[in-house]
Amino acid sequence: MSSRKRCGCLELFHGNHITRHILLIGENMTSDNTQWKLIARPEGEAKRADFEVTSSPIPTPGPGEVLIKNLYMLVPPSMRLWMNEKESYFPPAALGEVMTGITLGVVTESDSSDLPVGTYVNGMGGWQLWSVALAASLQKLDPHPDIPLELYNTVLDVQGLTAYCGITDICDPKPGKTLVVSAAAGSVGSLACQIAKHRGSKVIGIAGGAEKCAWLVNECGIDAAIDYKSEDVAERLDALAPEGIDAIFENVGGEIMDACLERINDGAQIALCGLISSYNNDTTQRTSALMSLVNRGARLQGFLVKDYLHLHGAMLQELQPLVLDGTLKYQVDVLDGLDNTLEAMSRIYSGKNKGIQLIRINQE
Repeated sequence: MSSRKRCGCLELFHGNHITRHILLIGENMTSDNTQWKLIARPEGEAKRADFEVTSSPIPTPGPGEVLIKNLYMLVPPSMRLWMNEKESYFPPAALGEVMTGITLGVVTESDSSDLPVGTYVNGMGGWQLWSVALAASLQKLDPHPDIPLELYNTVLDVQGLTAYCGITDICDPKPGKTLVVSAAAGSVGSLACQIAKHRGSKVIGIAGGAEKCAWLVNECGIDAAIDYKSEDVAERLDALAPEGIDAIFENVGGEIMDACLERINDGAQIALCGLISSYNNDTTQRTSALMSLVNRGARLQGFLVKDYLHLHGAMLQELQPLVLDGTLKYQVDVLDGLDNTLEAMSRIYSGKNKGIQLIRINQE
């Protein structure tokens, strides 16, 4: 691994990808536990005024519990939904409590023989430096020494599993099928594109910006990419897929989803992973586009990764070798410090991030 400093960023090179550690001001690492607590339901994008930042002593684990030093926190687009009063696939984050967050950490104190000190774990550690959890509620990790640790909170965990189960169980990619992925350069979409391509499908990605589209085609190896910011998505779909669309991995909703649905073939299979266009503001689907599901006898299926945890081992078995040999391409943006979590969320919705967005809470 090599490193260099450029334009205020420390870039760490791990084989086939770049992890961009953006050095911004974060919390000082002290013996106290800094916590971000949700105190108001956001309207639109989450703001600093919606949170209270507190400091308390590092907690002590009880019977069957472990103390975890949180190292990384995943920042998915759906994090914004968890702040709403209405329940999503997670219960609403409680006002006055530590904000919900999917974390990777290391056990520093243990009352469990299953998770000795030094064990890496994934869990729901939240927006805080340290957390205590029952050992039974955590996922024990066995990271490969040649793979960056943060990938076990992203590519080789929930993001990879989401892409894997949506593509393999719902979209059923194979040679001769045309598959479209929206938000294709994102944390899940880019993996979905490559898994489908690996299985022989023709893959068309939809992403925002020429740079992201070029990365999808030149690095990830998909057949074509549409820049929704500068191109007419409907016209480009007609040109790139005159044979029609057999499967869709949908992340966006709104007009982009409408354009895809209006071009599906009989028996098309659509995996509804998310509707990012509606997370901060309401959006609608045209009923004429939805009617395509009826006219074509298509299947639109929403899914939750928690229902596919039994496939985690299969996902790891397939994707980990592809990471090791450089076949699987990915991008991970890492911002330092909990202070930058709101900035990370804003980057996702503005399209400024590249790939998977992480917060590095503590140094490894």
